[in-house]
Amino acid sequence: MDKMVINGGKVLRGEARTSGAKNAALPILFSTLLAAGKHRFTNVPRLMDIDSTSALLESLGCKITRDGNNLDIEVGELTSIEAHYDLVRKMRASILCLGPVLTRYGQAIVSLPGGCAIGTRPIDLHLDGMKAFGAEIELKEGYVRASAKKLKGCTFLFETATVGGTENLMMAATLAEGTTVLENAAKEPEIVDLAEYLNKMGAKITGQGTSIITIEGVKALKPAEHRIMPDRIEAGTLLIAGAITGGDVKVTDCRPKDLEALILKMKESGFTIETGDDWVRVLPAKSWKSVDVTTAPHPLFPTDLQAQFMALMAVAEGTSVITETIFENRFMHVQELVRLGAEIIPKTRVAVVRGHKNGLTAAPVMATDLRASASLVLAGLVAKGETVVNRIYHLDRGYENLEAKLVALGADVRRAE
Repeated sequence: MDKMVINGGKVLRGEARTSGAKNAALPILFSTLLAAGKHRFTNVPRLMDIDSTSALLESLGCKITRDGNNLDIEVGELTSIEAHYDLVRKMRASILCLGPVLTRYGQAIVSLPGGCAIGTRPIDLHLDGMKAFGAEIELKEGYVRASAKKLKGCTFLFETATVGGTENLMMAATLAEGTTVLENAAKEPEIVDLAEYLNKMGAKITGQGTSIITIEGVKALKPAEHRIMPDRIEAGTLLIAGAITGGDVKVTDCRPKDLEALILKMKESGFTIETGDDWVRVLPAKSWKSVDVTTAPHPLFPTDLQAQFMALMAVAEGTSVITETIFENRFMHVQELVRLGAEIIPKTRVAVVRGHKNGLTAAPVMATDLRASASLVLAGLVAKGETVVNRIYHLDRGYENLEAKLVALGADVRRAE
């Protein structure tokens, strides 16, 4: 079922619950490699990336039991310290097993990662950080081979803030000897969630959510229980789905503070947004104006919502300029939106979007990556006629039953072969 068929023109109304966050769950699942015993997690989304992570953990010797959105991971002595290419190539986050395995076992072999084709996303900073801990790193035949008798705490300055790099080094530092200070660390909520679980395991981490994170190494960690935070990107996508159809949608089980940058831009565009402790609601709007957006590290506008917001701007009044500063190749959805009638001119990392007063028209399109697929689905919700989004399997990497949630809100959406 790798196609999604969307009959546009339906106004969405109702409530939609946010699932657990993919980008929080993945590093937390890999952090279990730091401590033997049974780890228990709730609110774990059912996604292809979670399945890929589970398969990789099992290949290292872990035992995984799943019951709905609950996931137990039994970690013993690993039967392998090598993350094979066949598993790692499917998902870039697989590199996050490097820090935990290296710091606990003194060596690790991890294939260079794959994932969405949205940019080069080098792992240089991951490896530079491991070297700063005293590890020896060798790149050979497509694999990272790392070794160290014992990682030593250090002060490490990230040249650019990197979410994955911050997570990898933070996990490695928990069992390193001495104190580690990570400077210019990423501030994303998912990093805070990871630090919360690591501290439950017995780690000593402070400063998470700021640009300076301090980790005092400990001798050993123990398993714990944790509820995965809600997915702010899914919540934002659902909010935009309501907005783009002129609907009234309340997104529940989310954290509005994690959506502040999006909410600010939607209000600037002319939408009325209401928020509560764990919900956010967009009210109907007949029209909205174009606004400029520049993606940047948290707490500014997230790159993972850029494609979805571009779809919203494609049917706004006026012209907007969308600037992508995180990934150099994250405008691959532009040409597909143009197939639907959008007027967008991409210029390297800047896209000029002229709002289409006459709306969009259905056409067959192709998803190129996870967030691009969501963008095309959103555009299909308002396009006149039947839009077919091909290669929709990208969507399943990061959205749990998105089509079911949209159907419950009144959309005419179905899977097809």
